[in-house]
Amino acid sequence: MRRIYLITVLAVLVPLTNEICAKSVSNKFVHDSNDNEISVTKANELTDENILITPKVIKQTITVGGHDSDISGFTSTAIQIAVDVLRLRGGGTVELKPGTYKILAPVRLASNISLIGAGDSTILHKVDGCRSPLAADGDYPMVKVQVLDARGFSPGMGVQISDSQYSDDWDVTVAAIVAIDGNTILIDQCLKKNYVSKKTVLSNACSIVEGIGVENVHIAKIVVQGNKGTNDLLGNCIGSAIYFFKAVGCSVENVKVRDFNGDAFGWQTTKDITVRNCEASYCTDIGFHPGTGSENTLIEGCSSHHNDHDGIFLCWKVKKSMFKNNTVYSNARDGISINKKDTDNIFANNHIYKNGRNGVWFNDYGEPNDNSPRNLFVENVIEDNGTKERGCGFCIDSDIRDITIRNNTIRDSGKGTQKCAVLIGNRASNVQMIDNTMSGHLEGDIVHKQ
Repeated sequence: MRRIYLITVLAVLVPLTNEICAKSVSNKFVHDSNDNEISVTKANELTDENILITPKVIKQTITVGGHDSDISGFTSTAIQIAVDVLRLRGGGTVELKPGTYKILAPVRLASNISLIGAGDSTILHKVDGCRSPLAADGDYPMVKVQVLDARGFSPGMGVQISDSQYSDDWDVTVAAIVAIDGNTILIDQCLKKNYVSKKTVLSNACSIVEGIGVENVHIAKIVVQGNKGTNDLLGNCIGSAIYFFKAVGCSVENVKVRDFNGDAFGWQTTKDITVRNCEASYCTDIGFHPGTGSENTLIEGCSSHHNDHDGIFLCWKVKKSMFKNNTVYSNARDGISINKKDTDNIFANNHIYKNGRNGVWFNDYGEPNDNSPRNLFVENVIEDNGTKERGCGFCIDSDIRDITIRNNTIRDSGKGTQKCAVLIGNRASNVQMIDNTMSGHLEGDIVHKQ
């Protein structure tokens, strides 16, 4: 498989590189000290350090899909070949033709690359899941594991190693399979922990598209079909259907994620991430999950519904971000969850309704005067939440301060599920309620918990 992959990359890269070189050489000439003619792009760019001609980077589009595409094949491997060619070129656009693409491993994007589909007709479909317990302990920092049964696994496949002690977040190892020798599987990442064989499982849970340490990446006009019924849960923070980590200046637009076993959209330790007009539905964890020190996020015009956890979950130190014009409904827990040290964020003109517990929940981390200050909620409609358990429009039963709730409509339309508009605990301070419209709550509009 590795030889076929290399031959395919070279077959695509060589003619493209020749084309760049041909276009990059100017017809101007200068003479060196021996009176030999030298062709250069510009005479004034000839220096001791730049005596050889360097082809300029010309961004281009590579198409993937059917036989009339630059790279044929409806697989993650075909997409990855296009990405890798453009990576060497310094960037460009991978255009996915209509069709259903079989996703064996995450498509790993590089800086300055756009991944653009054809809308609802471009579907990235996660392959069926496979899993096996480990037959021996996996120790940090090994790059191999021994499993009881390697059937179903294949080189190139994205995998996850987790056990009952380290079931999610940053303790899970995610990697790709390099080779398989009997029941020994070699991977391209070091194990993060010492995993105990009786408690540890290797599965092919993985992200669909990811950008790790990238800048200026754009993803648009695709549908992710997560195939959650056959796949293991992917630990959050370390992966999601669409995932960024340590990324800057990236955007996702008009992307739909459905039925994924994990978070739909997630990004950690990022800056300037824009997610616009996207939909997260029927996933087993969170719809939209910014976290771990992410700053200047924009989530706009998105829909998050029927997910098994929260619609939008701010994880930790999400700062200076905007959440506007979103629709968040029928999620199993909270519509919006705000957590540890999420500060200076604005939530405007969102419709948050019929979620299982609260419309907006401030998590309780027990850190006085340092938990989620200076968040503003303005012109939102928050109604009929609490469909699965006792819920409120806003639940601020935590050590919280400097929250402004202004010009919102908070109501129960007669269903009796949203018990109060705003619940304020006795540890909260400086919660400002300004010009809100509140109605229909069985326990009252503003309830102060003692």
